[in-house]
Amino acid sequence: MTNRNDIQKKQSTKGNPIIKIENLMKSFGDNAVLKGFNLELYEGENLVIMGKSGSGKSVMIKCLIGLMEPDSGYIEIMGRDLSRLSRSDLDELRTEVGFLFQGSALYDSMTVRENLEFPLRRHKHKFGIVEDTTPLVEEALKNVGLLDAINLMPAELSGGMKRRIALARTLILKPKIILYDEPTSGLDPITSKEIIELMRNIQKQYKTSSLIITHDVDCARVVAERMILLVDGINYAEGTYNELASAQDKKIKAFFKH
Repeated sequence: MTNRNDIQKKQSTKGNPIIKIENLMKSFGDNAVLKGFNLELYEGENLVIMGKSGSGKSVMIKCLIGLMEPDSGYIEIMGRDLSRLSRSDLDELRTEVGFLFQGSALYDSMTVRENLEFPLRRHKHKFGIVEDTTPLVEEALKNVGLLDAINLMPAELSGGMKRRIALARTLILKPKIILYDEPTSGLDPITSKEIIELMRNIQKQYKTSSLIITHDVDCARVVAERMILLVDGINYAEGTYNELASAQDKKIKAFFKH
């Protein structure tokens, strides 16, 4: 594994980060979850964050998208300081940041088409009033290989199909950044591989910057261009998969035991 200075030299060649987190801290009572976490995501990059259960991954993501307020620290997305944004400005910024929830979070009472139309209607400031949503809906479904599911209800979909539809709903707003929260969690190995391949294809097609929260070592090995290990509330180690997997540090090795 390269040391922190070497990694920073590599990062400096990538230009300005599209997401920057500096010295993020968040506690719940006496429980300090984030203790000065730092992160930089660069344009077009797949960055994987790994951490054990309760390490603060979900808290970090919630702070990042404005669902939770940190105790201190700095968050910048696409050059904008999150703490200085009004509610309307934050809503507008969120159209550039797609979020794939772990549980897919589809609306059970809506068809697949209606689920995909919902963000178009909610965020009129991005596309205006879309009279005919069919081309956008069909394009998003084709990108995840599920055009035939357009009129199905969520109850008629398998777990893997729900994850794909949720990804299509994220893609319909054409975000510059996608946040994946445990994208392969609860899926069988074959479906997990399909989702991982889909994530890679989307990055190539749309040139998205992706922040991927996962505990799936196989997912990380395939999709990560760079990894951060969240340990004890900080970004304990950074590097490529091979750099981290070959490290001798006990806390790092614990992530790669099968």
